[in-house]
Amino acid sequence: MTNMTEEERQALIDLANEARRRAYAPYSKYQVGAALRTASGRIYTGVNIENAAYPTSICAERVAVFKAVSEGETKFEVIAVTTPNGGAPCGSCRQVLAEFGLNTVVLIADGRGRLMKETSVGELLPDAFRPDDLKTSG
Repeated sequence: MTNMTEEERQALIDLANEARRRAYAPYSKYQVGAALRTASGRIYTGVNIENAAYPTSICAERVAVFKAVSEGETKFEVIAVTTPNGGAPCGSCRQVLAEFGLNTVVLIADGRGRLMKETSVGELLPDAFRPDDLKTSG
């Protein structure tokens, strides 16, 4: 899918797993970490942050994306996501990632750092709603 070496994949997964230890998940106990590499080569990490008012919680993937965008980065190459059991990004995270490109590689790994699946945002979110969909005719 990408021309990343096995070592580069594992390094990104390891960064996501390291971040996962800092997750604030007192309610679900489901700690998630993410490590997003941009086209410039910078890496932004994120963790899930829960809140007693559940709808105000945020996922690790969106934290990483928002950190990158707040620093002026909008071209993403790959994101590694680690969960205790290799869970995939939720629908909201898929939509946020789709905003910045369907070709972004997604590495899904478990809490031991084992790569469970390598895919793309486009494969995770077929028929994604994209900025071009907001254009009107006439």
